[in-house]
Amino acid sequence: MLLVAVAALRIGMYHWRQGAALIGGALLVAAVLRAALSDEQAGLLQIRGRAVDVLSYAGLGLLILFIALTITGGPLG
Repeated sequence: MLLVAVAALRIGMYHWRQGAALIGGALLVAAVLRAALSDEQAGLLQIRGRAVDVLSYAGLGLLILFIALTITGGPLG
């Protein structure tokens, strides 16, 4: 949650690429935690089965990182 809060702050300061990269990183951290923790310890990270959760978190995190790192130009820099 701290990573997402920092990301929201960076986005609010018009550093959207850094904020998006932090959100992507937070999703990758969630994927690692979901893979490493037991179902009882996972808490709110547990949505579906372990494999679906890990693949979803990791896939979305990598996609957001890819977009944040490859988009150039535009009105936001």
